Amino acid sequence: MRVRDAPDTDEEPAFCDEDGMPLVTACMWRRAGDDRWQAGSIEFPEDATEDPDGAAYLFQLLVDRSPEAFQRWAEDYCEIPVDLGAVRHVFSSRPLTEEVVRSLNSDIGMADLSGDIAEIGYPTR
Repeated sequence: MRVRDAPDTDEEPAFCDEDGMPLVTACMWRRAGDDRWQAGSIEFPEDATEDPDGAAYLFQLLVDRSPEAFQRWAEDYCEIPVDLGAVRHVFSSRPLTEEVVRSLNSDIGMADLSGDIAEIGYPTR
């Protein structure tokens, strides 16, 4: 895959490994005189797959912000079943309970999360 109109990311050391291979997952740029961010047109190989650049996989949670999408992602990432009711509870910003916390991770409880909960200001009552 090659991005047309992009700055020379193929040759910029900051975007390449030690052998000069580009390591850019996503590339947007804004030159000093630009009034907006830029993204180039992508030329995919003719034998490209359904998701040739991985954007659908990488950015799926930015596009679909539903509890169901997060549950699918978490089950895939953690390789365990994730309780949709508990995810919906958290997505609704309803107060955390011991039951909700344990349904998401049976190895921890509210006391284990007290510092994190206080830091982010998540409701518990």
